[in-house]
Amino acid sequence: MTMADPMNDAPYRGLGWAHGCLTVQRLGAMLAPVTFLLPDGRQVSPMQVAPWAGEPGTEELPGILRRLRGEWPCVPFGYSVPPDGFTPAWAAAMRPAEPDEELHGHSSNVDWDWQEAEAGTLKLSVAYPETSKVARVERTITPDPDSPAVDITFRIEVREDCRLPIGLHPTFRLPLVLGGARLEPGRFDHGLTYPSTVEPEAPLFAIDARFDDLAAVPGRFGTVVDASRLPLANDAEELLQLNGVDGTAALASETEGYRMRLTWQPEHFPSLLLWYSNQGRKMAPWSGRHLAIGIEPVCSPFGLGPATARADNPIAASGTPTALAFSAGEPFVTRYRIAVEPL
Repeated sequence: MTMADPMNDAPYRGLGWAHGCLTVQRLGAMLAPVTFLLPDGRQVSPMQVAPWAGEPGTEELPGILRRLRGEWPCVPFGYSVPPDGFTPAWAAAMRPAEPDEELHGHSSNVDWDWQEAEAGTLKLSVAYPETSKVARVERTITPDPDSPAVDITFRIEVREDCRLPIGLHPTFRLPLVLGGARLEPGRFDHGLTYPSTVEPEAPLFAIDARFDDLAAVPGRFGTVVDASRLPLANDAEELLQLNGVDGTAALASETEGYRMRLTWQPEHFPSLLLWYSNQGRKMAPWSGRHLAIGIEPVCSPFGLGPATARADNPIAASGTPTALAFSAGEPFVTRYRIAVEPL
């Protein structure tokens, strides 16, 4: 009689290596916490872990929110919202939600399955419902044995040819010191503010404005906001999208003396969505206590849902793809890396 392996149902698994240790949870295949050991002996933990995990009532939340943390992939990326409040060009491009649509995709909301993997590697996969055009996704997480860095491979298999928005969702904690961290995007063609209001109680940026410098983003009330210095001075829940990116971004925590560097394949993710969660959401479970920055490589228009991503929305019309083509029988594979270094 074969005994079941209890590790197959373990909600978390971890890895340690010479330059750090990491944890992955089955729910959403989310990576966090991660502690990196710098060459000078300091330990730093850059990933965000939402403060409400395990609190009463959290099991009633959508899967993605129950134990929100760190980094994970989203297929499809985003979710549909009503066109109310959007500028005319965007309102015309908005499409209604699709059947069984889930926030940031099925894989963000369910437990993944642990897979056999080489020593020093964690591998997970999850099958999608039979009604989905996506058949299966898989990700492999491998610490770099020679440095404080983690390499991730993500694979998507589809049942039929389709176009989908996809995204990666790395989310990082911020210091409590005002302006104590510096966001350092790589080269990008242009940036856009959100074409409506993200959180009515905590707006900051102008609606549907274009900018070329993250340190000079048009503000909601005729101001100019330095969106590169974090945390922000005002409570805010906002989104910015950088288009035509080069596949690099960094977050320098000056108060703690390290830089987190994220690299990805820009041919797969031509935009970078910046999620400013600066204590702006006051409803539960956020309760004004979530302080983090999402640095999210995407092929998506602000995460506005699969149907809008495939439509002739203003970002797609300007030349930046917002949905990627997938072919049945041809698995899609992308690779990216999270690393830290001393300042």
